Amino acid sequence: MNGNVTTEALAGAAHDLSLWGLFLQADWVVKLVMLGLLAASIWVWAIIFEKVTSIRRANKAAEAFEEEFWSGGSLDELYRREGENPTHATAAVFGAAMREWQRSAGRLPNSAGTMVAAGLKERVERAMAITIQREMERLERWMIFLASVGSIAPFVGLFGTVWGIMNSFAAIAGMQNTNLAVVAPGIAEALFATAIGLVAAIPAVLAYNKISTDLARFAARLEGFAAEFSGILSRQAEAAVTRDPAPAAEAAE
Repeated sequence: MNGNVTTEALAGAAHDLSLWGLFLQADWVVKLVMLGLLAASIWVWAIIFEKVTSIRRANKAAEAFEEEFWSGGSLDELYRREGENPTHATAAVFGAAMREWQRSAGRLPNSAGTMVAAGLKERVERAMAITIQREMERLERWMIFLASVGSIAPFVGLFGTVWGIMNSFAAIAGMQNTNLAVVAPGIAEALFATAIGLVAAIPAVLAYNKISTDLARFAARLEGFAAEFSGILSRQAEAAVTRDPAPAAEAAE
């Protein structure tokens, strides 16, 4: 502990109690804590902005895609336009299902047509489930950082506060003066670390809860679309075992 530096700071005739002054007068360990918490806070806000923007964009893209999907047009044409090189999560799920369908649909009419159709349905659903998982992992990136900051930042700030108060008491003991004017600046510097910890933690916790809810809703939206599309392809597969092979579903029912 740098007791001599703190003693000199406490012994000064005047103290700068502004936020910048508190930072400058703090012990180097407390300064490191403050700088780390400030960096974490900035990164938290960057993540919040990125996640809110990404989720809003994903929902808008899903809404536009679903409107086109249910318009009754050709699914093959929609796949060529949106599914081959998907730019958003819903198109990626649709593309994964269509690729699996196109690879397997030509083998449907045979002596075990019903079993083949059931196997195709399972493969299509598995392809969509894997794609949903991959897309959600991409959207959920950095969420663990928000949770970690929300949980740990107050304790990191508290560590800075405890360290600063220890230095302050050591300086007070050296000066043998407990006057409030002498004690207050050192205590204020120490408590400033806790305040910064809360500034980092509170937005992180609130954002984590809100974004987690939004992500869960979007995942449910993808799963709902996958279930509906799986039903469409399943009906196409069942119809294909009694007629000529169809390379792909021609339209959404």
